[in-house]
Amino acid sequence: MISWTLAVELARGTLTTMVISLAGIAAGMLIGLALALLRTARLPVLTQAIAIYISMIRATPVVTLALLVFFGLPAVGLAIGPFAAGILTLTINTSVFQAEIWRAQLNDFPRGQREAAYAAGMTDLLAFRRIIFPQVWRAALPALVNEMTLLLKGSPAVAVIGVVDLTRVAVRMSSVTYEPVKPFLLATLIYIVIVLALIAAQRTIESTLVRRYGIL
Repeated sequence: MISWTLAVELARGTLTTMVISLAGIAAGMLIGLALALLRTARLPVLTQAIAIYISMIRATPVVTLALLVFFGLPAVGLAIGPFAAGILTLTINTSVFQAEIWRAQLNDFPRGQREAAYAAGMTDLLAFRRIIFPQVWRAALPALVNEMTLLLKGSPAVAVIGVVDLTRVAVRMSSVTYEPVKPFLLATLIYIVIVLALIAAQRTIESTLVRRYGIL
């Protein structure tokens, strides 16, 4: 049997995990797209700087990044709490991986369609909004969902800075009840359900696109 206390604490931990993960995913998607657009623009110096930044963040473990954000920002006068630091950490981490996903799709976009849009009198912004982005995000969807699941599974790293997420709740409850199997088993099942929900959402979106447009 699952005690009421365990159920409540796991629910709170799940909510925390969902909030910080979804916030990181949403912000990281926008930042990643912006980084990809700047990098594909091939601007002198800036393109190289972004490439170096992406490589450095991709090589940094999430735990190390969380500690750097949590202790580094106050050192330069920017006070930040554990929850906000957790969201910022996940945002920084996922944004660089999503930037590479967006960049790959932007580079693969047919040049002929881009040139046809310009020939029709479209500006860069209009061509991107009407022609490029609608196709790019559909092609990037599977890779983006995969990155979302990786971020979700990497989110327990923010527990090192005091965020009471699902995994940290399981650790706390196991130390209180001296029964580690039940809390960790339940936490594992919750993670699995969340990941399966993301995959189901991806398949639903893909099926809808196929029915509506005939192609993904």
